[in-house]
Amino acid sequence: MSRNALRWLGAFIAASIVIVIGAVAIVYVAGDRSGTQGTRQAGTAADGGSEAIQVAITAKACEPNDLTVPSGEASFAIINKSQRAVEWEILDGVMVVDERENIAPGFVQTLRTRLHPGKYAITCGLLSNPRGTLTVTAGADAAPAAPTLVDLIGPMAEYKIYVIGETRSLVGAAAEFADAVKAGDLDKAKSLYAPSRVSYERIEPVAELFSDLDASIDSRADDHEKAEESEDFTGFHRLEYLLFAKNTTEGAAPFAEKLKADTVDLEARIKGLTIPAKAMIGGAAVLIEEVAASKISGEEDRYSHTDLWDFQANIEGAQKIVELLRPLTERSDKTLSEKIDANFKTVNDILAKYRNADGSFQTY
Repeated sequence: MSRNALRWLGAFIAASIVIVIGAVAIVYVAGDRSGTQGTRQAGTAADGGSEAIQVAITAKACEPNDLTVPSGEASFAIINKSQRAVEWEILDGVMVVDERENIAPGFVQTLRTRLHPGKYAITCGLLSNPRGTLTVTAGADAAPAAPTLVDLIGPMAEYKIYVIGETRSLVGAAAEFADAVKAGDLDKAKSLYAPSRVSYERIEPVAELFSDLDASIDSRADDHEKAEESEDFTGFHRLEYLLFAKNTTEGAAPFAEKLKADTVDLEARIKGLTIPAKAMIGGAAVLIEEVAASKISGEEDRYSHTDLWDFQANIEGAQKIVELLRPLTERSDKTLSEKIDANFKTVNDILAKYRNADGSFQTY
């Protein structure tokens, strides 16, 4: 990697950290402290406090696999004891309540969240691993005073319109990409891969609410027991592997057709979805955190090296949320709001340096 690229990485991370701080401040404005996190190597001082519930993810399961906690705020210290990057999700049916993604081997991520009484499922590493259970009992703050949502009605309505529009674009782009794959047009399929993902990356906090579709559309090989050879490794990255690593469209048609069907399914589900306030508000921080903490390593588009497309789309998705919430952030802290905007400009200006004349990005 060139010195210029190294300087770009440093500048990007530095700018991203400030945006994360600002985005988390937005969560506080809305009266919801869930979703904050820390990352550390196992064996270092815990940042989740002594009250954090320790959860270890091994190659085959979670330890413990069954948890019971009182409702209200909870803190989990998730330790990755396996040999690959893993994620830990709390699920209500197929809906993701909260999660931590791409926890590196030997590292800990702390998840602080607010839980309501009920029984939830927990993902434990590989998608083929058995799920754990999380039982949330009625605790002392089982009926906390709900923050007012009056100020969020307008921004949330606008965000729903934005997400629906991006989902519609995703369906069209995925269909064009899939059709090129099925036609055996390798060069065209390669050229369409990165742009076909842009809309998905912009609305990732909402798309990831549907854990089954997110696994089908956007999981990495690392999420599957046999990696690239796993039959349940589907979606964008299975096609990316075939097109760029294997340099072929042979055997890709079924995966292309499934991708088309999955994006249509996603569009239908989102149309009927009431987007949770936390998914919108925390979404700005989630998108930035993912880029700064894991995607910046090149782990997502590892075969095509088109990661800069995803970075830009993640930034745009986060920036849209911040724009919609600007009246709230300015009222809470105008100086911080201006700092967030300035750092978005910094990141966008850096990314612009790596665009080609045709609007595409240089290889990562």
